[in-house]
Amino acid sequence: MARILIADDDPLLRALLQHKLAAEDHQIFAAEHGGEVLDMVRNHAPDLIVLDAMMPVMDGFEVLRRLKAGASERDIPVIMLTALKREQDVVGGLQLGAADYLAKPFIPDELVQRIRRLLTTAQMEQGNVPSRRPG
Repeated sequence: MARILIADDDPLLRALLQHKLAAEDHQIFAAEHGGEVLDMVRNHAPDLIVLDAMMPVMDGFEVLRRLKAGASERDIPVIMLTALKREQDVVGGLQLGAADYLAKPFIPDELVQRIRRLLTTAQMEQGNVPSRRPG
């Protein structure tokens, strides 16, 4: 079970993602604006963050910038989930340190698979999951 923080100002999208990810046995936390995200990261130490770019108080790009500047937060995988689809937004998010970028509208099951992949990769890097490589 992973701790996942969902950060999006759309309450319906937060509810959908909470339902979908709780069904995968994850512990879910939700934030509706960028300022809340930083507090929740400090208080709940999520294993992964799903982050919208366009939020009140502080946008997702600034949140990502601050997370990647922090010593304890920089290794948390972040998936940008946003309506911004321009090349400069996608490339900019990845350059800031997002582990993945998915444009809205999106397929919920695709997001679940991307989350599984990132969590597995993070666990392997921490040595929590044995490698499947021979030898």
